[in-house]
Amino acid sequence: RANVFTRFTLALFGQVPWRGVPLMPVEVMLLPRWFPFHMSKVSYWSRTVIVPLVILNALKPLARNPRGVDIRELFTVPPEREKHFTTNPTGSVIGGLFLALDKVLHLLEPAVPKAIRRRAIDRAVAFARERMNGDEGLGGIYPAMANLVMAFDALGFPRDHPEVAKALAAIEKLVVFSDDEDGEVFVQPCPSPVWDTGLAMHALLEAGVEAGDPRLRDAAKWLRDRQILDHVGDWADRRPGVRPGGWAFEYDNDDYPDVDDTALVGMALHRLDAETNSEDNKEAIARAAEWVIGMQSKNGGWGAFDADNTHSYLNHIPFADHGALLDPPTADVTARCLAFLTQIGHGRDHPTVARALDYLRREQEPDGSWFGRWGTNFVYGTWSVVTALNAAGEDMQADHIRRAVDWLKARQQPDGGWGEDGASYWDGRKDEVKASTPSQTAWAVLALMAAGEVDTDAVARGIAFLEAHPREADGVRWQEDLFTAVGFPRVFYLRYHGYASYFPLWAVGRYRSLMDKNDRHVAWGI
Repeated sequence: RANVFTRFTLALFGQVPWRGVPLMPVEVMLLPRWFPFHMSKVSYWSRTVIVPLVILNALKPLARNPRGVDIRELFTVPPEREKHFTTNPTGSVIGGLFLALDKVLHLLEPAVPKAIRRRAIDRAVAFARERMNGDEGLGGIYPAMANLVMAFDALGFPRDHPEVAKALAAIEKLVVFSDDEDGEVFVQPCPSPVWDTGLAMHALLEAGVEAGDPRLRDAAKWLRDRQILDHVGDWADRRPGVRPGGWAFEYDNDDYPDVDDTALVGMALHRLDAETNSEDNKEAIARAAEWVIGMQSKNGGWGAFDADNTHSYLNHIPFADHGALLDPPTADVTARCLAFLTQIGHGRDHPTVARALDYLRREQEPDGSWFGRWGTNFVYGTWSVVTALNAAGEDMQADHIRRAVDWLKARQQPDGGWGEDGASYWDGRKDEVKASTPSQTAWAVLALMAAGEVDTDAVARGIAFLEAHPREADGVRWQEDLFTAVGFPRVFYLRYHGYASYFPLWAVGRYRSLMDKNDRHVAWGI
């Protein structure tokens, strides 16, 4: 069974009938906020992807296919005779009810009055237009941008229409032409300059670059200029009255800042100020902290883009077979926020900090690790949490920390490195070790050092792996071809090309610094 987004594409090209796609009627745009399904109840990425998709679902266009290409040979049952395209994604009772509702909606859809449908389409178009984000694109992510281009086409917008041109320009900016001899071309799902800049600053500081270096000052100014201080985005739906103050992942995406980037950048700016005895970034840090505190969810954790995005029943609808409809709190994001707040001086008795600590203790896996939502996977999550708990003043000899340390040590490979792939996101994971990677090895070593393990054999072997690992031809990046980051677990994985530079440099730099000054305490939040 192909997933929902694949079936949408197949339906657009006439390879499966539209009844083969779970119905997401465009009329959802007219539902009140109290209704069980409302766009504010799903994640930002789902919101921006779904809105143009419901336009396509309403219009049911057929893509231009002048060569008549088809894939009928792949179907064991001809698609026009297939009766069970849509399944219950979770196998639950509520999933079965949603599946029955989907069948009813398919029967009722033709009876929707044209005036209501027109009003719903207009509402969807207005939503997208308000968030087109200049030439950075709807949501700043490729799937939303591509769906919007197709929706505009289905609505009859000419190719030279200003909004179509702008939407296409946003996609073209994602195309990367490689300098390699093979002339490789690829399309990024989105750019990540704020995240990359924050990570690079941390790595350079650990490697011994002076905090007053003009390049770091320029990076700090570049980040300050991109802090979102006046624009109130979709996040305010759950947190009205909270002042904006975050950073987005991309160059510009003012509607959708996230607390992970904000905490990462806040820690980098704070470290610059601390090491230069200045207050250049004081106001930016204060606004960032105010926004992060305001975005804490009721359970003590943080989701990336929204607070309390926890309507878990929505994961049972047929449309949600990818399992990523929501943006609930996760351990890795919560750890980053905790690390930021404690690094800048919020104590363990601060209500926000205390609730975050409780959340992270509850989220620890039975084996001692923590889940990683945005990096692969338990190595990433465990690094994020252990370094944050160290920043928060947790006893590094406490049982829950020791269990995390034991888990990491047990997964070190004979070559001294650590490796984990996306298979660990599936139910019934077995934690099979995979090929060691520089970025995951760096995470493990950073976690162990934060836990007081600087002088252990495990850390020494991890550092030796990093120091011996081959570099790319330019010498500035460790060789790493495997994907170690995540868009949506079990669906979509990412490779940040910078990870093989930032994290190994960070880990080796920190290790050498701690050994040189005979001080084993990690002083920073990450």
